[in-house]
Parts: sequence; structure tokens; C-alpha cells
Amino acid sequence: MNATMTEHDRLRWITVDKDLPTIDRGEDIIAGLRSTPKTLPPRYFYDDRGSQLFEQITDLPEYYPTRTEQAILDTYVSEIIELTGACEIVELGSGSSRKTHTLLTAYSQLDNPLHYYPIDVSAGILRTTALELLATYPQLNVCGVAGTYERALAKLPPRMVENRMLMFLGSTMGNMDARSCDLFLTQVQQALQPGEFFLLGVDLQKPIDVLEAAYNDVQGVTAAFNLNMLQHLNDRFDGNFNLDNFAHYAFFNPVASQIEMHLKSLTAQTVQLKALDLEISLQSGETIHTEISRKFHLPTLSDTLTTHALQPLKVWTDPQSWFGLILCQRQCLLAGDCP
Repeated sequence: MNATMTEHDRLRWITVDKDLPTIDRGEDIIAGLRSTPKTLPPRYFYDDRGSQLFEQITDLPEYYPTRTEQAILDTYVSEIIELTGACEIVELGSGSSRKTHTLLTAYSQLDNPLHYYPIDVSAGILRTTALELLATYPQLNVCGVAGTYERALAKLPPRMVENRMLMFLGSTMGNMDARSCDLFLTQVQQALQPGEFFLLGVDLQKPIDVLEAAYNDVQGVTAAFNLNMLQHLNDRFDGNFNLDNFAHYAFFNPVASQIEMHLKSLTAQTVQLKALDLEISLQSGETIHTEISRKFHLPTLSDTLTTHALQPLKVWTDPQSWFGLILCQRQCLLAGDCP
């Protein structure tokens, strides 16, 4: 790398949702709040404040996924690199990219160009993280992609080196129902070329008391994160949600094997989102469903990945088998699909 290159020279930006009118119009909000039961898309958790709160959640003593996944990465990063070789990294839902440091540090030892594509809906945390990484890794080039996963996967620029690895850590795929997960994996398949890699982190099935504690922390950070979605809607769509009239409500659904998060109305009330020309009424005790977090069975998930031409090469877990890290390689679909 040219020694005179500055951090500015090593940083590019792509915004992929600026031409997507359905997001600006909030059509997904209108549909969700008019449905029975009422729902809100999890994407609206992540304004800048929501992203900051989620980072606080990952440090909570009850919230085991982040530290467990980090320990797996720390233990097995050399095996990951041995399987992939030199490659650039694309990360969905990068947030603060803390776990990414483990991989970037290891890949930087290969003496190859280092390229990182963090993707996040929060442009603020994306920019902050990018600047911190550039200061830490002088050989790193960053192309930040601000937008939703669907749009970002469809708009990824051509790779700059011989191979690429797409990462989706933190068990964020657990926030998708089965249908959405199937669509997402199809999009991953289409975004990768045969031979490229997909590194997936997933939360696994475990005792209910451990699961429910992780989403009902005693400090109330998860509650603040859930309620902040309403503040985000107020700010973005000129709303009048009164956060004091709602409570965080999270529990494990054993039939669906998932944590469910809701916002429970504490009183009968009417709420407006003026920018969407939307008015809704809620009864006391009625809930707005904001998120699911599915807990996976590894053999079943491996079969699902294989059906999407994402062949698991190696699976790593912690000693308690609470969390799984799966490295997949994109396979050919047809004879003409391979170079």
C-alpha cells in the first residue's frame, strides 16, 4: 500500500436504500400496525440510539450469545483461515465490528490486501466503526454499505481479491421466521460465487431459564432497546407514541423454539404517525410483536444450508453447545454455474 494513503483514501461509502420508496413511506409499518396481532419490523430497532443500546446488551451478564460466539472465534480463527485462505470480508449487521477484529487481525497476517465491507442500517455506527478500524489496521480498505440486507446483498460491488467471505454473526438469522430465512439464504446464495464462503453464527437450543434471562436483563437495557423502537418511529414519522404507556414483554415459545419480544400496551390508547397518515387504537394489554429470536438445531440447519447450495465445511461450538459457528462454501447449482 502507498505509504502516503490517508484513512480517507481507504474508505468508500455505498448507500443502497436511498432509492427505495417503500421504506420512506413506511409501508411495512402501516401493514404491521393494521394487522392482527399488531407487528413492527425489527429493522426499526436500529436508529443510532438503538444500535448503541444493542451494543450495551451484548455486554450484559445475562446475554451469553456475544461472549460465547467471541470465545468460539478466538479459539478457532486459525482453522477458519486455513479453510478459506486469503479473502475479503463482507459482514451483514456489522454494528461495532468487535468480533470482526479477531478475523481482521488474523487475515492481516497473510500479507495480502485486506478489504472489509461492513453492512448496517445505521449509517452513524457504520461510520464510527469504519474510522476506528482504519486507525487500527493501516493496510485495511473499507467500503461501508448503508442499507438493509436484501438491498446490500443485491448491490455488492465486485470483489477486489481472489476470494470473498460473507459473515452473518450474532445469530441475527434467528430474527427471521422460516419463510424469511429461506428467502435470505437464497439471497446469500445469489450474492456469492461458487467457491466463496459464508460464515454463520447461530444460537442453539438450551434451558428456558437461560434463554428468558438473556432477554429480560435486570438492568432493563433490553427493555429500553425494545421501547426505543417507538421513539424511532416518533422521530422518523412524526408520531406520538408515549413510551410510558408501554412495557417490554419477552418470553420463550417452546412450540416455535423462539424467544418472542413484544411491546405491551398498559392502557387503552390511540396513537398517530402523522407522516404516514396512520392512526391506530390499542386495548389495555394488547401487544405489538417486535421480534423473534429462533433457537436452532444444528443438524436441521445444516440440511437447510445444503439445500441452498451452501455446503457446511466445519461447525464449531462452545463446551456447553449453547452457540454454533458454521463455515459454508457456495457450491455450483448447475454445470454452467461454475467457472
